Amino acid sequence: MSELTTTRAACLARDDQDPLAPLRQRFDLPAGVIYLDGNSLGARPRAALQRAQEVVAREWGQDLIKSWNTAGWFDLPKRLGARLAPLVGAGADEVVVTDSTSLNLFKALAAAVRIQAQGETANRRVIVTERSNFPTDIYMAEGLTSWLERGYSVRLVDSSEELPAAIDADCAVVMLTHVNYRTGHQHDMAALTRHAHQNGALVVWDLAHSAGAVPVDLNGAEADFAVGCTYKYLNGGPGAPAFIWVPRRHQARFAHPLSGWWGHAQPFAMAHGFAPADGIGRALCGTPPVVSLAMVECGLEVFEETTMDAIRAKSLQLTDLFIELVESRCAAHPLGLVTPREHARRGSQVSFTHPHGYAVMQALIARGVIGDYREPEIMRFGFTPLYTSFADVWDAVEILKDILDREDYDVGAERGAVT
Repeated sequence: MSELTTTRAACLARDDQDPLAPLRQRFDLPAGVIYLDGNSLGARPRAALQRAQEVVAREWGQDLIKSWNTAGWFDLPKRLGARLAPLVGAGADEVVVTDSTSLNLFKALAAAVRIQAQGETANRRVIVTERSNFPTDIYMAEGLTSWLERGYSVRLVDSSEELPAAIDADCAVVMLTHVNYRTGHQHDMAALTRHAHQNGALVVWDLAHSAGAVPVDLNGAEADFAVGCTYKYLNGGPGAPAFIWVPRRHQARFAHPLSGWWGHAQPFAMAHGFAPADGIGRALCGTPPVVSLAMVECGLEVFEETTMDAIRAKSLQLTDLFIELVESRCAAHPLGLVTPREHARRGSQVSFTHPHGYAVMQALIARGVIGDYREPEIMRFGFTPLYTSFADVWDAVEILKDILDREDYDVGAERGAVT
């Protein structure tokens, strides 16, 4: 183990030198809690409570329906998209914040399939993805192909090594999550997108575990479509609206079945027949949830005080430290690292297996270290550089070690609906 990480005092010294440390004060973190679950739900920005009160009490309570104009509610999805765009390597007019990740994924898949159904790629009928992808992504792809009823199917591959061969002459669309939700494995976006294009396929990227955690350059990678949520590393609040990215080169051809009035060229003309808006506006659907959208803005504001390069540098330092401490201080226990050690292949989480992973995680949560559990036997720990400290990492591992050493966990614990 490095001499720099052998003591808690050394971790505190690293916190003193951390340029991102002041941003921790922008979040309202509960006392006595080490929060390592920002990869599932980000912490609340301090500004969010006041902003929610402003929206509910003044904009809604006093100004009522006038606020669609006077408070800028109407333009909120595009305005937030423009603020989010730099975090994912997108243009300001290429992103909107709207709907859920699942709905946005459906839109992107439908648009990609429709584009591929024209011209020389018209006979392609396969959507390729990984079996280990987040389940909702697979569900949405299977739902789309079952409704199309024209021979479309979903092809699941069992490892990232199998992806290149699976992207063949039958493949219309490749649908991948940039950072795997279980393992934290990160794909090479540019290389896989290039391979797909060379083989005539379009690519849809899910950035749910990437946006705000790792640098993403969608335009640089020449990706085709992308979606992602705002309630994880972007700290937008539980169930906060997701985002969808459509590059300028695809916007004129972007069409999907969820043609709601907010995506109409003139929503308040109340015209018969749907006419899509120009540009990214056609990715909208129904009336946006204003209160939730306002919370997203509070999270995005914090990112404007730093850079993704600085966030990534600290993320790797935090995850390196956690891996190092767990493997050295908990070496006597049956823990298995499933997250890649290679920096280029690692997101901002670390996952370890344990035969009693759920019970151990519940014991950690009871002791104030909040992570989460995913089948099979995986304990997930997310590291959000905006508010996670090096001392948090040290303290979390000390508590984990104590729980494991004393076998202080209940293997018969009843599981909650959310793990």
